[in-house]
Amino acid sequence: MNFPDLDRFDRSILRILAEDGRISVADLAREIGLSKSPTQARLKRLEANGVIKGYRAMLDPIRLGLDHVAFVEVRLTDTREKALAEFNAAVCKIAEVEQAHMIASNFDYLLKVRTATMSEYRRVLAEKVSAMPHVASTSTFVAMEAVKETGMVGTITEAG
Repeated sequence: MNFPDLDRFDRSILRILAEDGRISVADLAREIGLSKSPTQARLKRLEANGVIKGYRAMLDPIRLGLDHVAFVEVRLTDTREKALAEFNAAVCKIAEVEQAHMIASNFDYLLKVRTATMSEYRRVLAEKVSAMPHVASTSTFVAMEAVKETGMVGTITEAG
């Protein structure tokens, strides 16, 4: 199922679930204007087709004491497929890395790293990030304030 194949009911389901993943099927059906059975069938189809990948609790990192965010540019010594695969596997094992993106730029990856303190970040950078395969250099940018952090909330519209 491609995104353009979604009708207005599917889009409404996704928008509502992105805001409240714990909504009951009955309440979801009422909000989108369908009965419970077709709503449940649509929900199962969206899950089966991988549009809905799962449900999870959204934790507040600030309340958990994880308010230090750094963005790290990573340059690799080797960008052949084997090296990229080795780096990808290694970065996925670092719990402090919230996001990792391969970038088309003068660096190869951009990482979002979340820790409790600057000293903890320095340890993660030195012992984990810099120790990953094929890392040539890194540059760090420390976030002073999160102005907007969301998943898909607000990106699903009725019209598409």
